[in-house]
Amino acid sequence: MNDAQTEQVEHEIQKHESWISAVRQQLSLVIVGQHALVDRLLIGLISNGHILLEGMPGLAKPLVVNTLSQSLHTTFKRLQFTPDLLPADLVGTLIYNPREAQFQTRLGPLFANIILADEINRAPAKVQSALLEAMQERQVTLGEETYKLPDPFLVMATQNPLEQEGTYRLPEAQLDRFLFKLVVGYPSRDEEIMIQERMGTTAPDLSVSPVAQPEQVVAARSVVNSIYIDTRVREYIVDLVRATRSPEDYKLNDLKGLIRVGASPRATISLTLASKALALLQGRSFVTPQDVKDVGLDVLRHRIITSFEAEAEEVSSEAIVTKIFEGLHVP
Repeated sequence: MNDAQTEQVEHEIQKHESWISAVRQQLSLVIVGQHALVDRLLIGLISNGHILLEGMPGLAKPLVVNTLSQSLHTTFKRLQFTPDLLPADLVGTLIYNPREAQFQTRLGPLFANIILADEINRAPAKVQSALLEAMQERQVTLGEETYKLPDPFLVMATQNPLEQEGTYRLPEAQLDRFLFKLVVGYPSRDEEIMIQERMGTTAPDLSVSPVAQPEQVVAARSVVNSIYIDTRVREYIVDLVRATRSPEDYKLNDLKGLIRVGASPRATISLTLASKALALLQGRSFVTPQDVKDVGLDVLRHRIITSFEAEAEEVSSEAIVTKIFEGLHVP
């Protein structure tokens, strides 16, 4: 980019800093800590990517998503996934009207800007398939008609890593549709004391004010597309993803045999978009290698399938991604 283009992008970034800061402020009224999680949710929002949240019960995963939706002038639906859920419960159905002798369309709760798919791994394969089309194509099909979903459309799904009874493994094709897989950890001691003070009542104040419009979110996406990314950083992203497929090509011989399936080119796209969005959140018109490293684990951890040898040695996909970042040269 030339100087004039850089100045224009920086001007556009400054225009969006006000509503992004306002959303963060509203979230801080309810959510204690979790600054990295809040930033990842905002990255998903402005880069048009879905997010999978994994964490133990009681870590306020649904509360974070609900609070984010309340801070925006958007529609929000919470869907509790259960083994008896049907695709029609999500996308809607055709209902026969005997008076008019014709079918009428009743759209389902999926037609909202922000969807909280709570305990997504409890839904059977047919429901996962219906959600897959919505996540990838931003549309659903009922009968012979195709209906576009609202814009922005963001799925934030939660799952419990501990309880496996009555759950279904998410298909790899669906996991690949998530921009991030975020692991929500326990708060620090000081944060838990603040949670105790704020929530230790029969009627905690969880209200926030809507401070941003959907049009601002959509406009921010065009700014993300204008963020500059140097050729060397682009090549760094490609090498990171390719190293998950052929680690020996990058002299990462310790990982040989530990990866059964590496990340797809969609991971390259996701890592590029997430790095650009992070640069925007930090008020920069360009991507640095540190941006890539900051979001890399969240983009790649769910796109790598470890081998039986890795499972036997208790080597996780997170550990593999960490070794790849440590082993590759940073431009």
